[in-house]
Amino acid sequence: MSKVSFFKKLFLTSVVASSLVVGANAGKKEQKFIIATASTGGTYYPVGVGIATIASLKLAKKYKMTFSAITSAGSGENVDMLDKGEVNFGILQGLFGSMAWQGKGKYEGHPRKNLRSITMLWQNVEHFVVYNQFAKTGNIMDLKNLYGRAFSIGKRNSGTRVSGQTIMNTLGIDYNKMNLQYLGYTPSAKALQNRKIDGMNIPAGPPASAVTNAFATIGADKIKILEFSDDNIKKIQASYPVWTRYIIKAGTYPSLKKDVYTIAQPNLLVATKDTPDEVVYLLTKTIYENLPFLHSVHKATLAMSLQKAIDGLPMPLHPGAAKFYKEKGIKIPDRLIAK
Repeated sequence: MSKVSFFKKLFLTSVVASSLVVGANAGKKEQKFIIATASTGGTYYPVGVGIATIASLKLAKKYKMTFSAITSAGSGENVDMLDKGEVNFGILQGLFGSMAWQGKGKYEGHPRKNLRSITMLWQNVEHFVVYNQFAKTGNIMDLKNLYGRAFSIGKRNSGTRVSGQTIMNTLGIDYNKMNLQYLGYTPSAKALQNRKIDGMNIPAGPPASAVTNAFATIGADKIKILEFSDDNIKKIQASYPVWTRYIIKAGTYPSLKKDVYTIAQPNLLVATKDTPDEVVYLLTKTIYENLPFLHSVHKATLAMSLQKAIDGLPMPLHPGAAKFYKEKGIKIPDRLIAK
């Protein structure tokens, strides 16, 4: 089934779920919740749509709860929208969540202590894709060959931009010497295809559709995903210990014949502390009782399991999520217990 057909199916399923609510609960108050994701060419959006769809199907009739997913600029905008009460849930990069909770980076002196974790979702894998002529060694340090060239770092208010710049800062790569373009995932892939840029930064769960499209249209003989050495990883972890080694297997992308040794950080689903415990409990329960459905939405969710649900979370758990995990026998460390 094509991606377009799949999302049409998801949309129609959501419509059916909403119709069930109207028919079964006519005259009763319905609760509607919004999940902020990111741009359509990455992993956040399809997974967010998947979570919203299954939650609506399972919770609409009995609990009168429906969910919808919206696109956004990514982690940064998601934190802002959560702050303003414009959305109820958001998907964040582990790095961005850590910065927001601790009051580092753009949140220096203004930590977002209202945020609460719900679950780790999947690993956000770094895809620094460049044309082969600039990949002299195939290592991430080849980004220095793009000085003076056009490079898409991600949308201005996105976790993509922040994570990319954090990695480059740590490794001594001066991104200010590049002609930075602030594009979303799909526009980045199109700009790379049209040779309006020479490289792009796509952190997402493999296979990321923007990277798939780039390899399918340009060809693996012309572009390359840059790799990270063990020394690169040590330097990055010294500043922010959220990244770990990740291997993109051969065949993940069209004509990709060799494994790619890159790095990854966790993504997480968050809410604010004011989100009702029952809502978060039911959403968490629904997610883990319907993992096969999410697996059908995107392969990145194959990494999800109850055993990994609280791995790498940078902020305390929402009490609703904590209640579900305790019922499942998961031991919650003190640092993840909301005070």
